Amino acid sequence: MVEIRKDYFTERLSVILPDRGLKPGQVIPSKPEKCNFCAGNEEMTPPADLVLVKRGDTLLKQTDSEGDIIKNWSVRIFPAKNPVVTPSAPPSYGEPPHYSEPAVGYHYVLVASPKHDQPFSKIDIEQWTNILASLQDKVRWLYSQKGVSYVLVFVNSEKEGTPTSVHPSIQIVTTPRVPPAVEEEADTVQASLNDLGICPMCQVVGTETGGPRQILATDFFIAFAPWVSTHPFEFWIYPKRHMTSILKLSQKEMMDLALMLRSTLGGMSKALDSQTFTMVFHSSSEKKTTKQIHWHIEIYPKKTHWGGLELGGGIYTSDVSPEGAAQVLGAASRKELAQLVGIR
Repeated sequence: MVEIRKDYFTERLSVILPDRGLKPGQVIPSKPEKCNFCAGNEEMTPPADLVLVKRGDTLLKQTDSEGDIIKNWSVRIFPAKNPVVTPSAPPSYGEPPHYSEPAVGYHYVLVASPKHDQPFSKIDIEQWTNILASLQDKVRWLYSQKGVSYVLVFVNSEKEGTPTSVHPSIQIVTTPRVPPAVEEEADTVQASLNDLGICPMCQVVGTETGGPRQILATDFFIAFAPWVSTHPFEFWIYPKRHMTSILKLSQKEMMDLALMLRSTLGGMSKALDSQTFTMVFHSSSEKKTTKQIHWHIEIYPKKTHWGGLELGGGIYTSDVSPEGAAQVLGAASRKELAQLVGIR
């Protein structure tokens, strides 16, 4: 049974997936014959309930049905084959100190491109806009479902040292409670809003704009290296106006965010000579309206591995200052932006 377990004393959570790990004598396959996310291999995944198809200048939203798989797609969203949560988890609860609850929820995969060898850093702005529009639709639908308290959106890009690259995809996972990291942010924001009437994240955006940690600014967004970085070259992308969720993006803002993502991920890829990163969307819950955050995206390049200080003490080390990271990433991202908008 898949279940969510809570730490003895803290709010830390763990989703336990029994029998998913390697068994004695089991070997990891070196190279799959086919990628089930590639165009032409649609039958290898569950039927997609959101497929974006381009017909001339028009984008059509379609769904796979039994025996009628949509081809020539731009974006596909379908249930994960091996979900970390499931809508049909049995209603079993444990008592403290061994508290557990059913891992109830939905787990979807958004395939960001039909091309296997197209990393996120090279996806064009139009396709990024299609991705964000599809993501909006799916997140909105998931929040309408019973038992969904939070929709977590994240990317684990290709893993260095593996025999093949990982097809560009986005994971969409719902949880029956707000994740601790987001809940902590929401508590801080809500306390400031209640006491001072000020969003502290809006203050951060104002402080970092034009400062030594700014990486790139567009019409509606700013990217900067955070004052306290947990990873070397970590950076965050914030909307300049106070906005609680990706669901609040206008079409203009969505296109601007597509430009920002393409520029910064492209700049990061060239500056660090790496496509390996984790990207997480932090948004307010559409179900928990009493607490809000200023939604944003956090990107963590995979340059180091955590050790005892980080895992045991919660104290993070970085051999690159945020200011130095901003200089390197900023130069590369601005160059990427200039090429994208046709400035030479």
